[in-house]
Amino acid sequence: MATRYPIRIGRRSRAFLRLWGVRPDRAWVELDGDVVVRFGWFGFRTPLTNVAAWRIEGPWRWITAIGVRRSVRHGDVSFAASAHGGVRLDLRRRIRVGPFRVPAIYVAADDNDAFARDLAARGIPGVDARRS
Repeated sequence: MATRYPIRIGRRSRAFLRLWGVRPDRAWVELDGDVVVRFGWFGFRTPLTNVAAWRIEGPWRWITAIGVRRSVRHGDVSFAASAHGGVRLDLRRRIRVGPFRVPAIYVAADDNDAFARDLAARGIPGVDARRS
């Protein structure tokens, strides 16, 4: 059964992100047989079986968290519209996001805890790094 989790859009980032098509109806992550992320004009899809593990992290500094970001150091990509933190999805096989092949994705769901519980219920191991 598909479950959709909205990506939290912070008050301070709302106007900025609209320039890239990010609105509440176009900012979400969905789980069924695939993980599907829509973030304005950006997004990706990968089979749920490609997710090796998850990890809740954050909160982050606002200025470094907002938007679609690619880490220079690790090559992961984040889809975030607020600084409250997110869930990192470590992938078994790299996926293409734009011109890049990425090893992990960060998604800042409005309810990171519920998103992580759903991943765990689907058999994907993970950890809440905020509590370690």
